[in-house]
Amino acid sequence: MNAGIFRRARGCGVALLVGLAITLATPWAAQAQAPYPSRIIKLVVGFAAGGGNDIIARILAAKLQEDLNQTVIVENRPGAGGRLAAEHVKNATPDGYTLLIGAAGAMTIIPAISVTPPYHGAKDFTPISMVAAFPLILAIKADHPAKNVQELIAWMKANPDKSNYATSSPAFTLATELFKLKTGAPGVAIPYKSSNESILSVISGQSLLTIADPPPTTPQVLGGQARGLAVLDLKRLDDLPDVPTMTEAGVDGVAVTVWYGVLAPAATPRETVAALSAAVAKAAHDPEMRKRLAEQGAEPVGNSADEFGKILREEVAKWAEVVKVSGAKAN
Repeated sequence: MNAGIFRRARGCGVALLVGLAITLATPWAAQAQAPYPSRIIKLVVGFAAGGGNDIIARILAAKLQEDLNQTVIVENRPGAGGRLAAEHVKNATPDGYTLLIGAAGAMTIIPAISVTPPYHGAKDFTPISMVAAFPLILAIKADHPAKNVQELIAWMKANPDKSNYATSSPAFTLATELFKLKTGAPGVAIPYKSSNESILSVISGQSLLTIADPPPTTPQVLGGQARGLAVLDLKRLDDLPDVPTMTEAGVDGVAVTVWYGVLAPAATPRETVAALSAAVAKAAHDPEMRKRLAEQGAEPVGNSADEFGKILREEVAKWAEVVKVSGAKAN
């Protein structure tokens, strides 16, 4: 082949390849440069549908969809007290399209009690905003002979082989273990995938008691299927004014407040974090959202990413110290 023709052919080939590469790359480049959000956002929940975490996630998803003008879906990945969902989001692309509705237990207690921590609650995630916080409720079956906490403690001590408790989160488990520690009551944990399943196991008689969050528990207490014996807080719940605090019930030192917050994978761009944090905070403070959260027994928070990050770091350190002192560990 003539050298000039070869050079021209080779030049055309290179130009064709370059042009093809640019053509193939253009959609990806355009997507990367598109303003956030430009596609579907997933809120990953570590518990089954119907639990408190899931209920709040769906309320938030609907409000974010309005504010961000983008589809927001809830994806349930139940298992291991929220750990599986957290691990999934930890390993997701840090672009703001895969987010975690993280519960306090999964983010601060699981890493502390694990022999081999699956993640670090503060280092492996980017905090966006805390959505809501609430105390826990101690509930038993409505027709159980124990009418108050002291009677329940006495019954448990007299019936240690029947004193099991339902739990779906490390936070609920440690809260119950704290109750046992303060009272000397026995009890064996029975794990469930959601707090909704936990309260249903109590109603059906499969479990003696549960310490769970208000969203699935309060309706069962108000409906007469379960009996609320105490609120693990310093004040009573507005929706359950006749249920005393644990201190009022005669047990001190068992006040446990848990929270749900939105987190993204570590290294999520700052501008994306800022956009999400503003949207979640706006949603949490929306009057309709506040009303719906209050109906679930939750207090709206909607703080900044920095404020949420500070709380997250403090609680990670706190539970790590508690586990260090107590020696509690889970495989």
